[in-house]
Amino acid sequence: MHAIGFTDHLPIEDPASLRDVTISKPSAQGHDLLVQVQAVAVNPVDVSVRKTGHEHRMRPKILGWDATGIVTAVGEAVTLFQPGDHVFYAGSFRRPGCDSAYHLVDERLVGHAPATLTTAARAAMPLTSLTAYEALFEQLHIPFDPAKPNSEKCNQTILIINGAGGVGSIATQLAKLAGLTVISSASRPESIAWTQQHGADLVSEVHALGIKDVDYILGLSDLDSHWNEICTLIKPGGHIASITENRRPIDLKKLTKKRGTFAWEWMYSKSYYHTADMISQHDILETIADLLDRGLLQSTLSQTLRPINALNLRQAHQLIEQHHMIGKVVIEGWE
Repeated sequence: MHAIGFTDHLPIEDPASLRDVTISKPSAQGHDLLVQVQAVAVNPVDVSVRKTGHEHRMRPKILGWDATGIVTAVGEAVTLFQPGDHVFYAGSFRRPGCDSAYHLVDERLVGHAPATLTTAARAAMPLTSLTAYEALFEQLHIPFDPAKPNSEKCNQTILIINGAGGVGSIATQLAKLAGLTVISSASRPESIAWTQQHGADLVSEVHALGIKDVDYILGLSDLDSHWNEICTLIKPGGHIASITENRRPIDLKKLTKKRGTFAWEWMYSKSYYHTADMISQHDILETIADLLDRGLLQSTLSQTLRPINALNLRQAHQLIEQHHMIGKVVIEGWE
């Protein structure tokens, strides 16, 4: 079957950085679904895996952690889906990615695709929705009843650092549905440098809004640069979560007197360790699909490329590497 992969970690401008390849079509076993892939999205993690490393691979590495498609076969332990179902999912970091004509994924990581969205709009949603949902409602412990979204304001405030990106766009919508007041920042490196040169930072910008401190902070970009600001702005007893790792030590003692809580969010954690609650990702995607179909969430699709091939996948990677993306880029359809 057709797939797109790489054997060497090369600059995206090199045609060999992502190549059209032919690999064997897999078979579904156990909890696996075999999905005929209709569209895929590209995330920063795809770029990071492709760029990081020096080894030459004998077999192509297949990327891709956002997909929508149709179930064509199921393993003997599957109970949640059947052939013909339209699904969407992000999948597992330990298995080959979804940049292939057919893809195996554990049913416990999969949701029924929202019926009201286009194929491309569906593909834009899984990874960012799972990340945002887990960060807000599992790691930050923000109360949320999907059956009664936006029913009342909770008089609490969240600061989302880099709200214009894929995760930030979903987190902003979900936080508002949970009744929070949302403050969102843009945080491209050049924007940070410019504001610091002109005497502005997150603390002064938030204070300019008449807000002294916030109940929650979700960090989606450059934890190192923002750590001191985060510790200044969080309320006593407040909660902080980050999806980006620090590159130098961060001083957790800055949270001691405030009794602040810090947590990491990594969307792949449940599937990576095969945790007992792994099926919660199925439940989350079912909730996200329902919110999308009810018009309470909007897809963050911003650009669509056709068809799914190495050329268009390289173009999508270039868009991510330029750090100017707002929303998500999706590649749809096969030649």
